[in-house]
Amino acid sequence: MRVELTKYRVKEGKNELVDEWIEYMHNHMDDVLMNLEGEKMFVETIFREAFNDVEYLYWYSVQDDNQPEDKISKADLDEKHLEYWERCIDKTFRPEDMKAEIVMIPERIRRVMRYNND
Repeated sequence: MRVELTKYRVKEGKNELVDEWIEYMHNHMDDVLMNLEGEKMFVETIFREAFNDVEYLYWYSVQDDNQPEDKISKADLDEKHLEYWERCIDKTFRPEDMKAEIVMIPERIRRVMRYNND
């Protein structure tokens, strides 16, 4: 399985739009979870941080490593989510991928993850 944590910077002045984006995701959670199933994504979590008047979003995910990201076409993703992404994420900031030093998922949970993806 692939475990990732990536940091993205929010464009200046887009904090309220990020609020709207998060609310949209909460209000459409059934659709969001259905997309995760198709991506073989076990867990996806978005964290939010404000530091020195700059806002960042962190994406944490646990995904089946047999489903490479490049196989997920944009047509399969929710268009509204991508619209928010384009409007909110600062592309002048290089996303920072954190290095997973240790992944602590009990074997019984790993077995369930493998079972559900066979």
